[in-house]
Amino acid sequence: MPSLQEKYIEVLSRCLTESRLSNLRNAIANRTRYITVVLEDIYQSQNVSAVLRTCECVGIHEVHIIENRNKYTINPKVVMGATKWLSIHKYPTGKYATNHSLARIKEQGYRVVVTTPHAEGKYLPNLNVEKGPIALVFGTELSGVSKDAMATADEFLQIPMFGLTESYNLSVSAGICLYHLMEKIRSNPAIMWEFGEEEKINLFHTWLRLSVRSWKSIEKRVAEEWNRL
Repeated sequence: MPSLQEKYIEVLSRCLTESRLSNLRNAIANRTRYITVVLEDIYQSQNVSAVLRTCECVGIHEVHIIENRNKYTINPKVVMGATKWLSIHKYPTGKYATNHSLARIKEQGYRVVVTTPHAEGKYLPNLNVEKGPIALVFGTELSGVSKDAMATADEFLQIPMFGLTESYNLSVSAGICLYHLMEKIRSNPAIMWEFGEEEKINLFHTWLRLSVRSWKSIEKRVAEEWNRL
């Protein structure tokens, strides 16, 4: 006998086309928490939104937002609904927001890899993705990551450059790094980057709810029928 959640999934799935269901399943199959993104004190909404959109497109599921001085906002025209499919974590603001936030992320088993052109670090192609899950930190547009982030970093990362300009735009940097790193982990059979089966089922259920406007009334009816059995 199927579980109640399986019954919910079965009934909600009938509300979507096979094409839409296939898209949801394919996205979940390519989702990962092995790499997560940390955005520290970003003040331009279009940059935050562009990074979030890139995360969703490449399969990054979790994003961490640190607000030291600048409040997190998004630009709907840029983000294009990507936040709907992401898990976004925000932390208490204040003087030590970066220290506390990165400490909590490290407790989850991540190594903090700070992107900066101002410290000697590994170039992007040389970053070892087998060492463990990566929390990739991007800093504010003008000055980059804070001193606290630099002090907390386990490793530093640089993107190879061949021109005279000091750095890439924030959203471009994120796009280059995330696409490259996702390709590396997906092609490496030694890395367990995918969601577990239970996680996939739970996320599929969540996304069905996000896709079916009347999911609450549908699940209420299903639960009532279930309880009568």
